[in-house]
Amino acid sequence: MESSDLLKIIQGIPKAELHMHIEGSLEPDLMFEIANRNNIALAYDSIESLKNAYKFNNLQEFLDIYYTGAQVLIYERDFYDLTWTYLCKVYSQNVVHVELFFDPQTHTDRGVEFDVVINGIYKALVKAKKELNISFQLIMSYLRHLSEEEAFKTLESSLPYKQWIDGVGLDSSEKGNPPSKFVNVFKESASHGYKLVAHAGEEGPADYIWEALDLLNVVRIDHGNRCLDDEALVQRIIDNNIPLTLCPLSNVELKVIQRMEDHPVAKMLQKGILATIHSDDPAYFGGYMNENYYETAKALNLNKEQLMQLAVNAFEASWLSREAKEKHILEVKNYFDTLNL
Repeated sequence: MESSDLLKIIQGIPKAELHMHIEGSLEPDLMFEIANRNNIALAYDSIESLKNAYKFNNLQEFLDIYYTGAQVLIYERDFYDLTWTYLCKVYSQNVVHVELFFDPQTHTDRGVEFDVVINGIYKALVKAKKELNISFQLIMSYLRHLSEEEAFKTLESSLPYKQWIDGVGLDSSEKGNPPSKFVNVFKESASHGYKLVAHAGEEGPADYIWEALDLLNVVRIDHGNRCLDDEALVQRIIDNNIPLTLCPLSNVELKVIQRMEDHPVAKMLQKGILATIHSDDPAYFGGYMNENYYETAKALNLNKEQLMQLAVNAFEASWLSREAKEKHILEVKNYFDTLNL
């Protein structure tokens, strides 16, 4: 298939994004704009020099610059602008549903109040639903390099806003911070009605995926690349229809895989895993949803059926109502039926 044809096909697919950290959509130009507005001096003298720093050898190197970038976010307007800019971008890529992660501890640890963070994000999401017809869910992530005690404080801060928050997740430095470290706070989060997800098996081993399923009782695994190391785990994921939210460009940039041709998503689809594709931290990893679909499809030579399956899987894996899922899945299938391939 010609590259231009593939791009055109991908552009037209109605898409759901389920694995995207809103702080990871902070593009260099917006970072500089907000920094100037808030009189914050960045360690980079230009947008170009900042972009040149986006060369990572592992997850930790990325996180170091990610947390540095987040320092410019101080006021409600900053979080609103960040979220609205992302939503306008994905609207242009035919994303119709988003389930966004936000990391309150990244901000509360430096003195920004929880309500400032969530108000800015939520107002932009509500505007996008009204004006762009993008539906949404919001997922609050605990930072795994911090203590479970700190996660409990974040849970407590969230409770006045729990009608806005659909679930909790677990992200940040995976190595040495297993899911088992957060058993109690996940149990408490569930008691407040939050759905549960966790990053596992990105840099960490397959054992971390087992822990996320068995100890945290998550309904979805974020990343999950390493599940293929364990056949019994693969069977468990298939039997329980556990979705995996994969992030191909992120995986290449963070050296989880060495090249896109090594990405496991095609193998996962073949095995019957509910595998999906998302952008993770698109400002840092070179692409939003369309770019992730395109680079993956090109490298793995994905066919029309596989592209359709990825799109269908994302709606199936979402937290939309059954009725909304079926509506979007039908839209995806109808779209592919109209393609003359």
